[in-house]
Amino acid sequence: MALAPSLSHFVVVGKADAPHTLDIFLDYVCPFSAKIANGGIESVLRPLLSKGGKYDGKVKVIARLQVQPWHGSSLYTHEAALAVARIKPEAYWPYSLALFKHQEEYYDKPTLDLSPTQVRQKLAALAAESLGNAGWSDAATTEFINLVTPQSTNNGGVAVTEDLKYTIKFSRQNSIHVSPTVLWDGIVANEVSSGWGEKEWSEFLEKKVTV
Repeated sequence: MALAPSLSHFVVVGKADAPHTLDIFLDYVCPFSAKIANGGIESVLRPLLSKGGKYDGKVKVIARLQVQPWHGSSLYTHEAALAVARIKPEAYWPYSLALFKHQEEYYDKPTLDLSPTQVRQKLAALAAESLGNAGWSDAATTEFINLVTPQSTNNGGVAVTEDLKYTIKFSRQNSIHVSPTVLWDGIVANEVSSGWGEKEWSEFLEKKVTV
């Protein structure tokens, strides 16, 4: 599947030139997305696809963004991840994992009485808290706020809106509707479940990997 060069950090596991691709579409306020991110990507796929793993150099995982607009804060969490990636690309996935860990704070009810600015400030604080060991600085937090704050026109979005549009358009043209959705080499793999563990993923890869 195609990937814009500016979003190369979406490859979160495996080598970028690996011949097989797992596209996994995730929403930060979706509990099933959190389940597959932690229990699938981190616990199972990372050991299998990383250096020394059985499928090292054969399969890569692209963590795609899938905004679910019926959750009010979904937009803001996705903007936040894109802002972090703009500042520090290698922090995209660590911040994504932090968003999943704290996702309940961004559910509909907890954010009901918060303004967009307040939600964005919470997301900035989460970046500072979760990425401190990765070299995140006060200057980075200031830049983050600037990237997610409307500054140009009355209706022009924020600095990462074009990146957000790309991810949404990509999902739409590929008929992605739910999160998580998994594609194997560009084809929807309906059999994949967010609850899969090592056994299921290992059996899946054993059947699918042909190189």
